[in-house]
Amino acid sequence: MRADPSQLLDLAVEVAQAAGTLLLNKRPAEVAVTATKSSPTDIVTEMDQASEALITTALQAARPDDGLLGEEGTVDPGRSGVRWLIDPIDGTVNYLYDIPAWSVSIAAEVNGEIVAGVVHVPPLGETFTATRDGGARLDGTPISANQPVPLGQALVATGFGYASARRAKQAGVVAGLLPVVRDIRRAGSCAIDLSWVACGRVDAYYERGPQPWDLAAGVLIAREAGAVAAGLHGRPPSSELTIAAPRGLFEQLHDLLAAAGADRD
Repeated sequence: MRADPSQLLDLAVEVAQAAGTLLLNKRPAEVAVTATKSSPTDIVTEMDQASEALITTALQAARPDDGLLGEEGTVDPGRSGVRWLIDPIDGTVNYLYDIPAWSVSIAAEVNGEIVAGVVHVPPLGETFTATRDGGARLDGTPISANQPVPLGQALVATGFGYASARRAKQAGVVAGLLPVVRDIRRAGSCAIDLSWVACGRVDAYYERGPQPWDLAAGVLIAREAGAVAAGLHGRPPSSELTIAAPRGLFEQLHDLLAAAGADRD
């Protein structure tokens, strides 16, 4: 089966929007927490599981030989060279509290390279998309990251982990950063933060902790919008640390975070 990035993106968008419709229309009056993961605040809801089931079923029906990696436990190595990275709700705590800052993130990886990605934000009715070397878009309109600004004028998004020890270290990092930037934003969804870098709603983003399914689509969208997305010292973006910002601002933020040990707990 062909792995054309534009066709993979079309499928990802269709499935992400179907999952978004499910999550909006079938949201219970009281969302049930069905499990916790790394800590009591790292939750899984019944709707995370329902969304991942819808997504994986639809992708397998369309492309049965592809691999799958989903946040809620779906693992299938596949045999086509294509693998889908799925976050059925990025921002589950926001979803639990009915805060309209959560997303469905789906990316297609071909032979280890992310070539297509969608971050669909159902409560805002927005869909961010990108293909490798094809640019980034918001609802079909091309988008680009902001021009670089001095660190003191940068609006910087971040997020925090679930373990108390990690949060304590992250609090120290953000305490050092806050006096030297315009301000800090914490939306609660890694995929949204990266998409907001891509469309210029924030100047930069950094975070320690997000997993491949959190990062895959958003990193591609940010890069295709002209931002640099990487870890420290030339390493790739990862759960160790991911930074996204336009070149010029990226280096300023990188050096501050490196000095603060932001990649360590």
